Amino acid sequence: MRKELDLSISNLSTVRDKCYEMAMLPWGATEPHNLHLPYLTDCILSQSIAVEAAMKLYAEKGVRCMVLPPVAMGAQNPGQRDVNFCIHYRYETQKAILKDIVEALQHQGIRKLLIVNGHGGNCFKNMIRDLAVDDPDFIIASSEWFKMCNPKEYFDNPGDHADEVETSVMMHYHPELVDLKDAGEGAAKGFRIPALSSGKIWIPRNWSMISTDTGIGNPDLATAEKGKKFAEAVVSEYVDFLSQFSLVKSASDLY
Repeated sequence: MRKELDLSISNLSTVRDKCYEMAMLPWGATEPHNLHLPYLTDCILSQSIAVEAAMKLYAEKGVRCMVLPPVAMGAQNPGQRDVNFCIHYRYETQKAILKDIVEALQHQGIRKLLIVNGHGGNCFKNMIRDLAVDDPDFIIASSEWFKMCNPKEYFDNPGDHADEVETSVMMHYHPELVDLKDAGEGAAKGFRIPALSSGKIWIPRNWSMISTDTGIGNPDLATAEKGKKFAEAVVSEYVDFLSQFSLVKSASDLY
């Protein structure tokens, strides 16, 4: 079944005679995740969640949703580019990629897309607004998989980056990619100004000034069992949305 729903391993003979209601687009980044997780963690996790959701959706609802290969072009904060092989992609680059994907899908008859974002630095709202002007009949929804459920209900000490959450979910899907003995503590400095630390006012964090190992949040308490429970809850939320999204034929059906 996975071959029908995961384009990264599929082929034309598998998909050409199938009917797909929509597509999912995992989107991540190319950046270090503390000292123990892969640079492509955001891509790996967003794709793993999306593929599992697509398989569950088809098994339970009979709806096919193709998961596109993950995009590794993420926006980075100041200071992150100072770390080896951490690559910043500009808003204009990301928008051009999304536009090309949307135009290709539209040409092929697919008119609904769900972005499954795994990188907190990515923001697609203004891109989606612009694309809605170009093609109001193509519907793009955006999500962040790690916000589909409340991490505090599943983890002892959730953090922000390469923390107990990401480490646990990676241990569930790809334990071979995690070596906790290499992990740093994920200690990080916050802003001194209360309005910035509370989020009332926003300034991008300078990673080289707030973290010594690129992590924010201690991964020591991470386990594959915690990751499995959280991932299952997140996948169920996606399946619930996608089953309803599949019934939408035009923007007017959303209201």
